[in-house]
Amino acid sequence: MTAGVRHEPTGAPWALPVSARARLVGVFTALALLAGVGYRLALLAWDAPPTNSDEATMGLAALHIARGQDFPVWFYGQTYMGTLEAYLAAPVLALTGPSVLGLRLPTLALYALFVVLAWRLTVRLAGDRWFALLVVVLLALGSDRIVKNQLIAGGGYPEMSPAAAALALLAYDLCAGRPRRRLPRWAAWGFVAGLMLWVDPLILPYVAGTGAVLLGFRWRELRGRAGVTLGLAALAGAAPLLGHSLATGRSPLSAVLAAANSGAEDPAGWADRLHGGLLLGPPLGMGLCSPSHCATWQLWWALALPVLLVLGAVTAWNALRARSSDPGRATGPGADGRAAGAVRLADDRVAGAVRLALVAAAAATLAAYTLSSAAGRTPVESSRYLSCLLVSLPALLWPLWRAATSRAAARGATATVLAVAVLAATVAGNGYATYRAAGTAPAARAAEARHADLVDTLRGLGVRHVRAGYWTCNRLTFASGEDVVCAVVDDDLSPGFDRYAPYRRAVAAAAAPAWVAPAGSPLASRLDDRMRATPGSLDLITIDGYRIYLPLG
Repeated sequence: MTAGVRHEPTGAPWALPVSARARLVGVFTALALLAGVGYRLALLAWDAPPTNSDEATMGLAALHIARGQDFPVWFYGQTYMGTLEAYLAAPVLALTGPSVLGLRLPTLALYALFVVLAWRLTVRLAGDRWFALLVVVLLALGSDRIVKNQLIAGGGYPEMSPAAAALALLAYDLCAGRPRRRLPRWAAWGFVAGLMLWVDPLILPYVAGTGAVLLGFRWRELRGRAGVTLGLAALAGAAPLLGHSLATGRSPLSAVLAAANSGAEDPAGWADRLHGGLLLGPPLGMGLCSPSHCATWQLWWALALPVLLVLGAVTAWNALRARSSDPGRATGPGADGRAAGAVRLADDRVAGAVRLALVAAAAATLAAYTLSSAAGRTPVESSRYLSCLLVSLPALLWPLWRAATSRAAARGATATVLAVAVLAATVAGNGYATYRAAGTAPAARAAEARHADLVDTLRGLGVRHVRAGYWTCNRLTFASGEDVVCAVVDDDLSPGFDRYAPYRRAVAAAAAPAWVAPAGSPLASRLDDRMRATPGSLDLITIDGYRIYLPLG
């Protein structure tokens, strides 16, 4: 028997020798990560979650980059939200051609990176690999809203979570005084922060929170080479944003504020905002809801989240403010023990500060979303703005885990029973939502097959220019590799919002563009009315799910 290793007479995992426990939890963690990646890869193989024209817009940008045709700084049609996803997907699409799977392979890699970073961050903050395993299991599961945030290359969401986790992990390592590779770590933090400010400002609470931790613990170091390194790296990361602003004289901040107030003409009332932000937001953002809706029983996280925010803040603050009259008591007497105890106390304080930053960032994210008009007008779809909440999971669940695994558990303390119940309900709720999300895959595959048939039909008819609704146009153009170019029209047949102006010009210059409308849509009804009003003006071709109107004469 190895000296110093305690052996228990039971078969429980925690009764195994320390080395065996470490191997066991390592195996379980790797399996959970593989299960999460495998589940999402299976969804992609089934064309789920369904794609849309916004994702196709990013795909078109990737195609243009791959061809050297264009190098967009912003998502087409606006002056905010950087096109990092397009640049990541461009090498893949250069090999595969226009493909939703090719567009999403980088987002799948970003998800895997997020889980690895979240695991490392949890181990740093909690020092408990079994708790880190729980976090990985929760991140392996994926409701409809969660997998959409993680896999759809629609701009910003897949990369925000790994970036925020990386910022928190780097902040911990820098503040804990790890001696090696300090300047590269400062550069990495600055570059990621700058890069994400270009990609999507929704990550700002996490940049500010982890930045405050760095400033609080390492402000003296920041006055020297570390500060210069961080600043230069941040400028490099934000270079696309800064370069565009200098070249055009436009402020990206004004564009973001304009987008935030886009609902000013039809603002949501405060009752709707509070309902969408505080009641629907937490369970949607944390992955406990069914596809496209939250059942009443799935709303319990709306009550749990405020409590966990308070508990997380209190426990993190206590760790941050901890003092010890005898730092060596945890490791033994003597100078070595006191030194080791002081290091451990310092690490615990840094962990408390980072957890507090994650809690504050989650609260700020939820508050900003609740104040927005989007929370009231489109609460289910707009809950994507809460995608970063998963980064705060280790800080939110740590008080529950500590209560559930404390010595009081053996005595059945009320707090312990309640903590176990909430953790179990969280895992079960995420599991059920994942099951419901997986059930939508066949419908997504059928819809993709119908769309592929539309593309093949248009090609077979020799149609190269069409007019269609917003949610049809760029998806059609991307799927055809720009063989079919589409201009957007509204339901009244008037010109709509084209994100890429050259398409409208190409369609306007065409001799006789066709019309495409989903079956049963208001646009299809309006075109049917035109056919009845002017017989012989349009020839109708119907396929499963779509109606194609070909001009005659």
